[in-house]
Amino acid sequence: MSWARIMVPLAGAKSDAEVLPLARLVAEPFGAELAAVHAPADIADLMPWMGEGFMGGVQISAMESLKEAAVEGAKTASAACAAAGYPKTQFTSLESPVWAALAMEARLSDVVVFAQESACGRGPLSEAFQQIVADEQRPVIVARPGLNLHGIMAVAWDGGKEATRAVRTALPMLKKASRVVVFGATGASSREFDLQRLQQFLSAHGIEADIEEVEGDRDPGHLILNKAREAGAAVLVAGAFGHTRLREYVFGGTTRTLLNSDGPSLFLSH
Repeated sequence: MSWARIMVPLAGAKSDAEVLPLARLVAEPFGAELAAVHAPADIADLMPWMGEGFMGGVQISAMESLKEAAVEGAKTASAACAAAGYPKTQFTSLESPVWAALAMEARLSDVVVFAQESACGRGPLSEAFQQIVADEQRPVIVARPGLNLHGIMAVAWDGGKEATRAVRTALPMLKKASRVVVFGATGASSREFDLQRLQQFLSAHGIEADIEEVEGDRDPGHLILNKAREAGAAVLVAGAFGHTRLREYVFGGTTRTLLNSDGPSLFLSH
């Protein structure tokens, strides 16, 4: 089991030069292709407010501006790819309909790498992050400084389907780790689960993991993050959006806590 294609969406902005070297750190240990996909603003998004059969000067000007921005963004993204210097990089600049094409690229990738900015709801790729995680249900890595696939990896597990799917999907990455430690905040969860069951599952896959019960009854996100930091984890594996996105948005939740933290890089799966 391995990863062969790692996708990184690009905005055609300065942030591309920051996320590409981190995406390379994900692709390189597997010798995987790095699919760098530039996703410009879509001209089709203008259509709803243009009006059927109407094309005024303002609308035409807006369309031309988007086309020019897409061309310039593609140049910026392509230059960032060249500067990252990973020989197995494949660069693509999408055309309308951009979202449909981006979704297909994600479906045909083993994992998708996003910058912290997009995961926190900022920048042009923030909506793409939500859609790829929750709607397309693709595993993503929120890449942060300190990302190291040969370092320590923490796993947040509560016995739920999202967290368990995240672990199964992350197996190729977990096998690269120098140490794997599984954390479970049993006192902060409504579920009953046994960390030893996951430890046995990982052992069957050749991964010897340590387990640790996390004490406390407050937000499990904060509890797990503190333990992951104490362990020196470079990556934290967790389920994403165990509740509906609306509930997560209104009430917060573990996913939002993890995304808004300054902790390790995240491997998330819904």
